[in-house]
Amino acid sequence: MTNSRDRVWLFDLDDTLHNASHRAFSELNASMAAYMVTYLGLTEEQAAALRNRYWQRYGATLTGLQRHHGVKPAHFLSETHRLPGLEAHLHGHGHDLAALRRLPGRKLLMTNAPRAYAERVLSAIGLTDVFERLICVEDMQIFGHSRPKPDTRMFRIVLARLKLKPERCILVEDTLIHQKSARSLGLRTVWMQRWLRKAADGRRLQHRPAYVDRRVRSLAALLRSPL
Repeated sequence: MTNSRDRVWLFDLDDTLHNASHRAFSELNASMAAYMVTYLGLTEEQAAALRNRYWQRYGATLTGLQRHHGVKPAHFLSETHRLPGLEAHLHGHGHDLAALRRLPGRKLLMTNAPRAYAERVLSAIGLTDVFERLICVEDMQIFGHSRPKPDTRMFRIVLARLKLKPERCILVEDTLIHQKSARSLGLRTVWMQRWLRKAADGRRLQHRPAYVDRRVRSLAALLRSPL
């Protein structure tokens, strides 16, 4: 990867480009739990436990619901991501946004969120025109089944579909398990720790895992000292 212009940056959305843990995730979690109570007939406690189990096992609640309960992805995403008033709680950081625009190379968004939600967030934080393509959960299907990050097969299919060489790609993420899958395929990885500094199981990590090429706490850091 000698020419910085040849790099392809794959940016996650939530807790990478904005602070989703501040408000968005709590509302999403409540909305998903309510969906499971309404459509699966579970108690709130059962819904919370099952949602967490599916997230730990598959990387997304939707994957488990589709596989084990026949839930239709379009219906689930539409019902759970309405989030009225979301934009009022989303804020971009000027120096980060400016640095992202100046970062050499192609920039794509790769998120386990639905397209409509991603477009709302990008519009609210002023990044609508930065990414040449949005790779959203609707694009992460294999044989009709949802296969979001960290599914390595999905990574391979998306890269092949877009004619991207893994060695030219850099995944910028807050979720370590996603980076581990990407690194196994030859992508380089950057761990965004601005808002989250723990692994998915809650462990606070003091050292950079071997599959992470770099840790940063701002997008501006990528411009100051790129890979």
